[in-house]
Amino acid sequence: MDSIIEIQRQTHEEIERYERALYTILSRHQNAHQSRLQNEHKAAQILDRISSRVTTLNSTYQDQDARKVEIDAVSAPSQPGDLSEFYARLGKIQEHHNKYPDAGADGVEFEIAALLDEFDPEDYDDAYVYEDPVANMFSGEEVYGKYLDLYANHTAFNNLKNIGKRTGYLQYLDALLFAEKGLIHTDIPNETRLTRDYETYIGALHTYLTSFLRRTQPLLDTESKQTATIEEFNKKWEAGELDGWTDVGQKVQADGNGEGIWCTPCQRMYSKQTVYDAHLTSKKHIKATSRQVSSDQPPTNPNGPPSATPTPNGNAASSKDKHRTAALFTYLATALLADLVQTLNDTKANVERRFSLTAKEREQEILEAQKPPAPLPTAGPEGGAEEEEEEERIYNPLKLPMGWDGKPIPYWLYKLHGLGVEYRCEICSDHVYMGRKNFERHFQESRHAFGMRALGLPNTKHFHEITKIEDAMALAERLKREGRHEIFEQETMEELEDEEGNVYSRKTYDDLKKQGLI
Repeated sequence: MDSIIEIQRQTHEEIERYERALYTILSRHQNAHQSRLQNEHKAAQILDRISSRVTTLNSTYQDQDARKVEIDAVSAPSQPGDLSEFYARLGKIQEHHNKYPDAGADGVEFEIAALLDEFDPEDYDDAYVYEDPVANMFSGEEVYGKYLDLYANHTAFNNLKNIGKRTGYLQYLDALLFAEKGLIHTDIPNETRLTRDYETYIGALHTYLTSFLRRTQPLLDTESKQTATIEEFNKKWEAGELDGWTDVGQKVQADGNGEGIWCTPCQRMYSKQTVYDAHLTSKKHIKATSRQVSSDQPPTNPNGPPSATPTPNGNAASSKDKHRTAALFTYLATALLADLVQTLNDTKANVERRFSLTAKEREQEILEAQKPPAPLPTAGPEGGAEEEEEEERIYNPLKLPMGWDGKPIPYWLYKLHGLGVEYRCEICSDHVYMGRKNFERHFQESRHAFGMRALGLPNTKHFHEITKIEDAMALAERLKREGRHEIFEQETMEELEDEEGNVYSRKTYDDLKKQGLI
């Protein structure tokens, strides 16, 4: 067994070394979201180790008896020249090293080196797959903690009884964004919020938000914030200042004293007389009645009052305490959502953006996200930055177009596609298109369609290859003389509606509006 003095000295040394490692991690350049989150998780691990060692050190200092015995043992001996204690300790050290000759001098050194080590793809083969422990904490929808994954909670919310119309995912996110103004889910019916299913749903939402906050902000003291929020909730709960939860004790009354009809054997409230009459012949009611006859007390049920003949005040208090857990989870979830408002807005924007992508574009986005980030450029000791700038300069005397890799395309490809030929379109405000392919494609683009619409002409195949305004107008007149009115069908096919609900064609609507009749 080591000396308690040596244990304290070693613990002090480990704490100092961990503090230096913490400074090294927090002083690193954090240019991306992933690197910042990785550094914060490593810093949180180091803080946990420091905290555990401080606790151990405090307990050793509290043990005054052991310290006194150790100090007396290493103090000056009663007889001069008595070195028996010294040689006894030296023998233990030699015995340990003889037993473990290959043991390292210090195990903390390897632990700190592992925490400070950064993954470099150049140090490994191409077949090596690096598993990021921080990335494994998040799902695919969370994208390394950038967005929230609330699809499971959204499904549970839609499965609640008496919820009304099922809401979409974007509408569900809007409902959670209400946390900026007050408690969430105050707009749903009271009979829904007072059920056990809602308590399960809001508890799962609170658990997920707490987990997400701990994973994305590991250096944040989540426990202290939750404790302060619970104390604030207790004060408001006792004072009855929570919106939507002040009258929960009055929602359920026994023996039909409140709204609906109470069944004592089943310990359940029925909102309608017909439903109550129908359940009297059910097997469940008959069994509950026979159980009540044979027992002095009715069967316990979380949805009913605690006893068969409760007093009105006692029933209201018990009902209020029964829904305290659901109210507490709602209050805590609202506080967490208030801290995650920016993440909620980013999640909503990401969902809207993904709705506009095709399946191929989504697959390409996933593949690009799986690629490792590019390493940071490192400058040499002398003139490294200037050499890097010279390497980045691209030699392009022919002014060739840039390819997908950021470099000029080959000259043969430039000649093959005819990118040196200019095509000017007067309808597109004299815009110049390089190459035949780009020129033919622009007739279906928005710039050319807007120009044709400004001329009052339809952008149909009859006007393909027409680039001058004069030629387009002449072709339109000739088509009208030849009876080719089908190209102007848009004037009659497009229908507009006035304020009174009357439907007109585009031409009739414009004429009536000019005359001031509508």
